[in-house]
Amino acid sequence: MFSSCEKELLGCMDPVASNYNNLANTDDGSCLYPINWAELAVGTWNIDPNCDAISIPLLGDISLDDQMPETIDVQSDADQTLYIDLNGSQVTGTIDDDGMITVAPVTVSIDVGFGPMDIDVSGNGQIYDANSGIMDLTFSGAIEVPVLGGIPFSTDCAMVLTK
Repeated sequence: MFSSCEKELLGCMDPVASNYNNLANTDDGSCLYPINWAELAVGTWNIDPNCDAISIPLLGDISLDDQMPETIDVQSDADQTLYIDLNGSQVTGTIDDDGMITVAPVTVSIDVGFGPMDIDVSGNGQIYDANSGIMDLTFSGAIEVPVLGGIPFSTDCAMVLTK
């Protein structure tokens, strides 16, 4: 509080707030606190995938939309590391102070309709708040086709996340 001889200086007076003003003598209720984005990301998220199909000569198209789970489970350590369960395979990512997620490249096994196959996954995303976000993942690899051998593919998958 300020005395009658001092000029009132409004501001945030909480030293743990990101906008703490050590010169303020009257708290104006403007204190801002950092968001723990990793904590917000933890939980079960519903996903609504919009994936490009994988086109395989002689076999046709494989829809990754049909292969994606309805939900993903996200865990975190005390740091900014996220552990994302994608159909039983763990994908690791990091989340920064703005809620931006970077998914480290990893190889996972996904059943694409004719048995499991190894697929490389990488990408990024963003958590907007406690209940919404997006993920953009790239799936790539090679599908073994009799007579043709390994046919490389790369496809993108944009997912809307909701809790």
